[in-house]
Amino acid sequence: QVQYVESGGGLVQTGGSLRLSCIASGGFFSLYTIAWYRQAPGKQRGLVASIGPNGSTNYADPVKGRFTISRDNAKKTVYLQMNDLKPEDTAVYYCNKLLASQRDAWGQGTQVTVSS
Repeated sequence: QVQYVESGGGLVQTGGSLRLSCIASGGFFSLYTIAWYRQAPGKQRGLVASIGPNGSTNYADPVKGRFTISRDNAKKTVYLQMNDLKPEDTAVYYCNKLLASQRDAWGQGTQVTVSS
């Protein structure tokens, strides 16, 4: 089992930027595709972006061109650089493995609030 600690969230205005960090402990972090997810109030948790062991990335359509996911395997950390933030990006952001069958317990997440 891997444990995740997300940080870096906050309150920003529309058009602002934030950089989220996800630090993992335990398990073989570098072997897995890690993803960022988000859950807005009253909505289901959804996939934002993922990064494979070799650095290949994928993004959900609403964040393409604005968000960038990266990883540092030596630090067991995954980052999410979020630019040009919009009110609809407001959510609690979590990280975890991409594949549901491999997924670990969810961390506490980090709150991102974008004001209009």
